[in-house]
Amino acid sequence: MAKNIINKYIWIADTIQRYGRITREELNNLWVNSSLSDGNPMSRRSFYNYRQGIAEILNIEIENDPSTFEYYIANDGSENASRLLNLLLDSASMSNMLSGSQNFSDRILLENVPSARVNLPTVMQALKGSNRITFTYLAYNRVNPSYEVSIHPYCVRLFKQLWYVIGYNLKDHKIKTYSLDRISDLIINPETFVLPDSFNASNYFEDCFGIMTSKGRAKMVKLKVSPNKSKYLRALPLHHSQTEEVHDQFSYFYYKLFITNDLVAEILSHGEDVQVMSPPELQALVVEQLKSSLEKYK
Repeated sequence: MAKNIINKYIWIADTIQRYGRITREELNNLWVNSSLSDGNPMSRRSFYNYRQGIAEILNIEIENDPSTFEYYIANDGSENASRLLNLLLDSASMSNMLSGSQNFSDRILLENVPSARVNLPTVMQALKGSNRITFTYLAYNRVNPSYEVSIHPYCVRLFKQLWYVIGYNLKDHKIKTYSLDRISDLIINPETFVLPDSFNASNYFEDCFGIMTSKGRAKMVKLKVSPNKSKYLRALPLHHSQTEEVHDQFSYFYYKLFITNDLVAEILSHGEDVQVMSPPELQALVVEQLKSSLEKYK
């Protein structure tokens, strides 16, 4: 299929998603001013054909509200589905932009996502077919790798530029997490499994910051944050449970979270702009890390 057609599909889907709801007239006005139109309006027939192509190629359904004559992108209503759709459109739109940037590619700086291209497609295929996977795993804190690790992959998660697969380890009989960049010799086995009714990916990470979970109970976390850093946290919340209490010289941010090393590392990354007020065990962990770091400079 012609690349230009795909670019048009992506532009239409991305524009409708960004506006939320938009009439065909409003969409057409934006289309005429885009680089894809050559200044020509989009006919009703063309729009119908593009909708069909978007559904078939991108698996994105564009619906119409007959009461307002507005178009919108349909999903299953879940927050995760919305995030997945945005990720798809962001990736496709970025790919379009970068494809024409060879002449100034040295001025575009990107972050690396290790092994996403190598291992992620295989894991996604196993997720789709509910197949067992086997691999060699070299954990960051180990010298020697573990061979023939066999799991039922339950879900994948992206955190800080790394992809992880979470699944049931058949040898250890528990759910474990593996970083895809530490996996090698990955194969899909013909054996299939049934995802337990008791496992829900969103619920599993409900009270987590990052990739680490805990067998304990989630705690109410209170952080005292500087004004400038407060603006950052409003734009990019640490967690969906985030609430804020604004004061003249600072803000209090509240969360319901497990106390994990991921959370401690995130708090420390913000330096003096973030202070832990509670719970005491989180305060102690942060202080311990700070003291350990200072000792290395004596």
